[in-house]
Amino acid sequence: MSIPAIARFCWIGPKLAWAHGLALLSAAAHGGMEGVCLHHTDDLAPGPVLEALQAAGIQLVREDAPGRLARVEAALGLAPGLTRLYARLSSPVQRADMLRAAILFEEGGVYLDVDTLTVAPLTPLLNVPQFLGAERIVWPEWVRASRSPRLWAKHLGLDVLRKTLRLLPGGWRFFRLVEGWYAPAVNNAVMGATPGAPFFAAVLRAMAALPGDVAPGAYALGPDLYQSLLEAAPVPDLTIHAPAVFYPLPPEISEHWFRPTRHAQAALARVLSPQTRVAHWYGSVRTKPYVAEISPDYIRAHRTTQLFSALADRLLPALAPQD
Repeated sequence: MSIPAIARFCWIGPKLAWAHGLALLSAAAHGGMEGVCLHHTDDLAPGPVLEALQAAGIQLVREDAPGRLARVEAALGLAPGLTRLYARLSSPVQRADMLRAAILFEEGGVYLDVDTLTVAPLTPLLNVPQFLGAERIVWPEWVRASRSPRLWAKHLGLDVLRKTLRLLPGGWRFFRLVEGWYAPAVNNAVMGATPGAPFFAAVLRAMAALPGDVAPGAYALGPDLYQSLLEAAPVPDLTIHAPAVFYPLPPEISEHWFRPTRHAQAALARVLSPQTRVAHWYGSVRTKPYVAEISPDYIRAHRTTQLFSALADRLLPALAPQD
């Protein structure tokens, strides 16, 4: 059984920025999927972004998140831990962590975050039951939990090096030389599954089992939870794609998507690899301040001097000027 050829996105809140719309538009234009669907929990505010999505034929599905989680609880034979956890969460990111896992478990497909740009067809990824992607990070959970001074010293050094390369002009080029020093760990920004996939059942069970009196940490329902499940026991039939497939620039280094870059179009050939299907640019990390600035006009103004705009302009050259 292969993964359904549907690209799925989640959105919590009424207003979509152009940065988020570009994720859906690029998936529709380059993902090669049978459909692109935005699962949203609120009425979406009218405007040019929504109009662009509708013109591209993107399906808009209003979500009853508590109702979906209740169905998942019934299907997995769980007590109402998922619905209770969702109700007490205030973070839209954490609510989206829960909703994406429930959607993939119920319906299957390929989930993508709204801070991605799809650069190549996703269809070659579909002939497996379930998949995740790995990124390069400094502080995997097993390091944070360690009491080894030597291990902590090593990773503190890697952290300083990464911060230096984040600030250094063209630092992403130098990171390519040392990226093998950084630990791979899974991220849930891009993932795929068949309906009822066992790993996503395990994810939802783990969410439901979280203590009800402890506020989950920022990544407790996302990368940390997924990585902890992988470290606890082998997961059969789970494909984990290399960092180049979805995360060509890792956290922190991803700021170079927006830093000034000479000959940006030519530089993309070194940022992306033949393996790359999706470029996740980490809109919740160092690049968050740029989200409000991104628009078709912004992309045209920066397409020769910035990696992000160069890529967006290449993927979606027909974007209309902003009103």
